[in-house]
Amino acid sequence: MSKRILISLLSLSVLLVSQTTLANPALVPSPPAVAAKAYLLMDFNSGRVLTAHEVDKRIEPASLTKLMTAYVVLSELKNGTIKLEDEVLISEKAWRMKGSRMFIKVKSRVSVNDLLMGMIVQSGNDASVALAEHTAGSEETFVELMNQYAATLAMINTHFMNSTGWPNKNHYTTARDLATLSQALIRDFPEYYSWYKIKEYSHNNITQPNRNRLLWLDDRVDGIKTGHTDSAGYCLISSAKKGEMRLISIVLGTNSENARARASRKLLNYGFRFYETFKLHGAMKPLTEMRIWKGEKESLPLGLANDLYITAPRGQRHKIKAQMTLEPDIMAPAEKGQTFGYVESKLGDTVLSKQPLVALESIDSGNLWQRLSDNIILMFK
Repeated sequence: MSKRILISLLSLSVLLVSQTTLANPALVPSPPAVAAKAYLLMDFNSGRVLTAHEVDKRIEPASLTKLMTAYVVLSELKNGTIKLEDEVLISEKAWRMKGSRMFIKVKSRVSVNDLLMGMIVQSGNDASVALAEHTAGSEETFVELMNQYAATLAMINTHFMNSTGWPNKNHYTTARDLATLSQALIRDFPEYYSWYKIKEYSHNNITQPNRNRLLWLDDRVDGIKTGHTDSAGYCLISSAKKGEMRLISIVLGTNSENARARASRKLLNYGFRFYETFKLHGAMKPLTEMRIWKGEKESLPLGLANDLYITAPRGQRHKIKAQMTLEPDIMAPAEKGQTFGYVESKLGDTVLSKQPLVALESIDSGNLWQRLSDNIILMFK
């Protein structure tokens, strides 16, 4: 049987109490009503969903698709297969794209850097296709990459048919999957995420504004993407940061630009007003040490593979209880990163977080004498 150890033994409860005032906790009202086909509000660091509606319902993503187009292109930039300074020959297919455009000219050459700006700020369908063709040789092959990356991110209810979001019955996603993608884009490419707060961009002497109105209405907002077709309605994924807390809001299928902006602000205001996020423990730092049997060492340090963030109602931080569940007998060899239990944080009966406890170093099997000695001890233990 696994044994449970209160993390307060490791002084984490002291951390919780010392960083909060033990006043009466603030009350938390119900989330606001939002007029949208689907919506979701999530804390970026902890991943906790604060409110949601129809999050697994298939929807048409429209230009929100371009977040995955960007994710693939930025991944290939990181891998070194393409470069920002690459000059892209604009095809007739890219030039002929309808809808929102950055107005690139057929057979001209435009850098990857400029095409990314045209896609991110101006939501250019022509820029998206040009980037897809340069990255993968054709848009069709690029779409295969999009779906492969979606699978890697565990976007299990998503399927792409193009790089732009042009309507197609087999082109769909969900609010939950879009939250996953948005979180990954901000986390994996912070140096490029800052481009999403740029308010306007010019190409060929044509200046176009960013369609995300919240960039002008709310100083906390620094991205991320709008989308619209007649069938999808007006959609907006927004991200905002206040202090050390970042929220991601997904609003899908509203009836106007103003409606999607109002709905997004409602969700963001609710999250910042009534919740707080804090770091409980850092990644790869020891939480405890356990006896390891038959190894070259007798003690194995355990910790978390990732930083542990907790999102909780304001004023209730001191009520959070954290516990570890550990394997009773750990046998060598142990590999760094191998799981030997988990840490669970709860507020009352609500589980706020559950993360695996992993070995922070590798320990090989001991010599013959060490193994025999531990075998004898274990027989009597």
